[in-house]
Amino acid sequence: MSYKEILSAVAIALTFIAFLPYIYSTLRDEIKPHVFSWVVWGSTTFIVFLAQLDDGGGAGAWPIGVSGLITLYVAFLAYTKKSDITVTVSDWFFFLSAMAALPFWYLTSDPLWAVVILTCVDVAGFGPTVRKAFNHPFEEKLTFFAIFMIRNLLVIMALEHYSLTTVLFPAVIAGVCLAFIMMVLYRRQIFNNQE
Repeated sequence: MSYKEILSAVAIALTFIAFLPYIYSTLRDEIKPHVFSWVVWGSTTFIVFLAQLDDGGGAGAWPIGVSGLITLYVAFLAYTKKSDITVTVSDWFFFLSAMAALPFWYLTSDPLWAVVILTCVDVAGFGPTVRKAFNHPFEEKLTFFAIFMIRNLLVIMALEHYSLTTVLFPAVIAGVCLAFIMMVLYRRQIFNNQE
């Protein structure tokens, strides 16, 4: 097993470590994920995985593929548990934008443009979750986002080919996770100070 494959295996393990408590908490109605955010994230993540494979990402792409599949499962849970199923016009915009990346990739024959579009859509897909967490900061598990930030840094290290196509998505998502954590901690502090 190569160094890159070991890093990829650790990143996959972190993916499961992050998701299992999140899924468990969702099943117990302790947290209420926004269904459309998770649909967008699952779709974009899995398509980025395919683009990374196409650009030679190798073992470093595997955790992204695993994550995409599990993320779609969380979307399914959010829907079946009726966690937060409010869908706005902007939610549809994010979803349709994610799906539009596929024909764009096909027409340009360049996975970079798909990754750029999908990274933007994935970040924008945080919108409903940010909106919910801003108003209800105690309904999100921050360890999940912290683990994903670390996982994405490991993904970058595990990539077998470094290019904007392979690095952009995990780097941006790691940064967004950090920003989200900081926002939620700030909002929790405000809520605690009001009590």
